[in-house]
Amino acid sequence: MATKATSSKKYFELLLLQVALLGPVFCGNVLVWPTEGSHWLNVKIVIQELIQHGHSVSVLVSNASLFIKPRSEAAEKFEVYNVPFQNDTIENLIEEVVALWLNNRPTTLTFWRFYKELGKLSKNWHQMNRLMCDAVLTNRELMARLQGSSYDLLLSDPVTLCGDLLALKLGVPFVYSLRFSPASTVERHCGKIPAPPSYAPAALSELTDCMSFSQRIKNLLSYLLQDYVFQRYWGEWDVYYSKILGRPTTLCETMGKAEIWLIRTYWDLEFPRPFLPNFEFVGGLHCQPAKPLPKEMEEFVQSSGKHGIVVFSLGSMVYNLSDEKSNMIARALRQLPQKVLWRYKGKKPETLGSNTRIYDWIPQNDLLGHPLTKAFITHGGTNGIYEAIYHGIPMVGIPMFGDQHDNIAHMKAKGAAVGLDFSTLKTQELVDALNTVINNSTYKENALRLSKIHHDQPLKPLDRAVFWIEFVMRHKGAKHLRPASHHLTWYQYHCLDVLALLFTCTAITVFISAKCCLFCCRRCGRIVKRKKE
Repeated sequence: MATKATSSKKYFELLLLQVALLGPVFCGNVLVWPTEGSHWLNVKIVIQELIQHGHSVSVLVSNASLFIKPRSEAAEKFEVYNVPFQNDTIENLIEEVVALWLNNRPTTLTFWRFYKELGKLSKNWHQMNRLMCDAVLTNRELMARLQGSSYDLLLSDPVTLCGDLLALKLGVPFVYSLRFSPASTVERHCGKIPAPPSYAPAALSELTDCMSFSQRIKNLLSYLLQDYVFQRYWGEWDVYYSKILGRPTTLCETMGKAEIWLIRTYWDLEFPRPFLPNFEFVGGLHCQPAKPLPKEMEEFVQSSGKHGIVVFSLGSMVYNLSDEKSNMIARALRQLPQKVLWRYKGKKPETLGSNTRIYDWIPQNDLLGHPLTKAFITHGGTNGIYEAIYHGIPMVGIPMFGDQHDNIAHMKAKGAAVGLDFSTLKTQELVDALNTVINNSTYKENALRLSKIHHDQPLKPLDRAVFWIEFVMRHKGAKHLRPASHHLTWYQYHCLDVLALLFTCTAITVFISAKCCLFCCRRCGRIVKRKKE
């Protein structure tokens, strides 16, 4: 009996030791201010992981949301607020943005017109965004409920502004989750990220970090044009933010208070460039090992034999194609020896071959992880790019809008993709591109190399994202990671005041020296003249 009691005591002491080593488990209360589309898909993964860690998560969502559908059985809670517009307003705006890129893709000659039109669409988005802000901030009942919920942190996507403003009103720290903001003006101006135009390509420029002289000119002009166009609309937000907070402030000052910026990329996709301690890379956080395919789909995949399959998706934003374009693509696909699984919701093309099947939805990650997958035809969305990197699949990129052109340009530079222009795409171009990435082994090798880089991290991207969110909750912020540049004016940041002083001192010194030399020369001249006389 004594032996049994001693053994139980030892087990109890061991349990106490483990509890002591683990420390107290912190369960926080998180509020989420989301953005539509693929942005929501990424944040949703983070939300699910936070809930797995024991945290309570609430999502603020408008009744006009396209992608976020509140469900009573969901693990997260939903706070639904009403906005004075319909969900087709958001859909129409997205369609206008896509149409702008497809019909007016920026070139050297059309740069200014493109950014001008993009600025107009941005203004429309901001107007809709302000209506969303008002719908929350002026709703006394909702705000009282939010303030009474004692949140520990607010997770926000800065593409949809107001999350930061709401966090300040609630008195809680906030964390950003983003791929990049429009023209990256937010990261550079508000996050204080250094961006040397000599080798850091501007967003939407389709450039790499190795630029020729003419490309560096384009890059510098891209930064200047983006700043000019997008900052034109920041003034209205400065007034709005000052009004809501009841003190003079600016949009950038408020956004600069973000504790951590979770950037949804990594060095497998990005080019090396300067970043700051409060910027963390969590690209591919949604990726996971492939699961078994549905039976019917698996049978179709297996029927491909040694040739394998091609996965084709243009994303969730492109619902339809013209008959001419869809038939042109179908003609290209029918020439392949591979079987093709095409995610497409439009009218079935008349030229569709027997080797191609169309689906309203496909388990994209699972298909890309299938051993028979040879290539991925993609529009270049960040989520799809990362699933291809995760599984080591070479790509044929057909970018359409937003960051897609940049993503494909990066993959081309890293040797894992071939890029095509959607507006001028021809049947043979698509056939040749697919044959290239499938039959030229260097593309597969480069894709596998990127996959190894992606997997060789000290922490998984999702674990890193959750760690920093919990870090901010545990420490009530992360002020020690914010650079002092947030407290400097623009001329202090660039040391223009120091340069002005040095220039002035140098100019005065040169002026006095010149006067002294001139005086000495004149004096010596007089002395010589007297001696001659």
